[in-house]
Amino acid sequence: MRHREAPPRQAERAGARTACVRRRCRMTDLSVSKPRLLTRQFALVWALTFVTFFAAFQLFPTVPLRLRELGASLAESGRFMSLFTAGSALGALFTGPLGDRVGHRRLVVTCALLYAGFLAAYALMPVRWGFYLLAFPHGVVWSGLLTATLASLAHVLPEDRRADGMSLYGLASPGGVIFGPLLGMWIFQHWGFAPIGWYLALLFLLLGALGSILPKDHPHGRAEGFKWPDAVVLAPCMVLFCVALGYGALGSYTAQEGLALGMPLPSAFLSFMAVGMVLMRIAMVKRGFGKRPIRKLPGMLIGAFAGMALLAALPGGMARHMASALLYGAGYSMLHTLLNAKLLESVDPQRRGSAFGALLFAFDSGIGLGSFTLGWVIGHHGYRMGWALGALAMLAALPVALKLGRD
Repeated sequence: MRHREAPPRQAERAGARTACVRRRCRMTDLSVSKPRLLTRQFALVWALTFVTFFAAFQLFPTVPLRLRELGASLAESGRFMSLFTAGSALGALFTGPLGDRVGHRRLVVTCALLYAGFLAAYALMPVRWGFYLLAFPHGVVWSGLLTATLASLAHVLPEDRRADGMSLYGLASPGGVIFGPLLGMWIFQHWGFAPIGWYLALLFLLLGALGSILPKDHPHGRAEGFKWPDAVVLAPCMVLFCVALGYGALGSYTAQEGLALGMPLPSAFLSFMAVGMVLMRIAMVKRGFGKRPIRKLPGMLIGAFAGMALLAALPGGMARHMASALLYGAGYSMLHTLLNAKLLESVDPQRRGSAFGALLFAFDSGIGLGSFTLGWVIGHHGYRMGWALGALAMLAALPVALKLGRD
């Protein structure tokens, strides 16, 4: 009897050992399924993006004011942004594939150094036509810096945590937008425009040095000609284009409206927009994105639309800018995160630079067109009419966002 019972006991012990091994394997799988996001490489890419936007959003609200000093009208002062973003939009179609071929780290360093040269030239520029002449090539360099930095992020984010990683990474740009306009406007009001150009030129030299220690990527080196973006890129591009039509006027004209109204903080909209972006990103990191983050796209678009509609409709000045900016920023911030995460999971890894270049083309062409057309409306019919038309433009993207959310 004992001899007959031994095999079952042995089998039972073997089964217990197997179950234990399986539990350990499941625990190991859980640890593998949630790798660390806050690595040294991720922190470096985050810092590069923060510095880029911190510098740019000192430039965007102060250049129109400098142009006004040089004799430009209210409507004309937005043309720098139009030319700059036209260069960025068209350049992105080529700098994106260029980064795929020559390497994203190399492109980051080169563009940062060229960017410093443009800023130094602005500091010396005595006539407004010089700003317009430099704006287009400056935008091309900006597109190379943005597409290469964003493509570099793909090398440091775990594949199964890209939505979470993109949300954390997305705190970098609004962080720069919160503090950049405040500092830029303060310097401009106390010492003029030239110190902004010189100090930002030095900042971008530092940015170029930091770029040299980015993770090394592996360019494929294929000398391909221009290609239209894959079909999967077209719908995200359409959404960002419609959003950018209104966004383009915000960067050029909210601070000018604040000055015209005598607001104690003329750049309040840009700064509080960034606060709204940060708060929404923190909330989404804690809440999580679920298995299909893109489903949240329509709700975020409606939030951004509501914020801009309030900017057009609410009475008052400072409180109106702050409240509408918080709501607009909360919705707007996640649009980029959700669309970028969608592209990361659906685009050929060897064509990521091209995909992000197409997305930047759509966004910046919308900014340029919006800054020009809504600037004309603002110059002839007032700020509120411009904000209302910008809000209506976002509604045109809602059907496409709904379709993306269902796919």
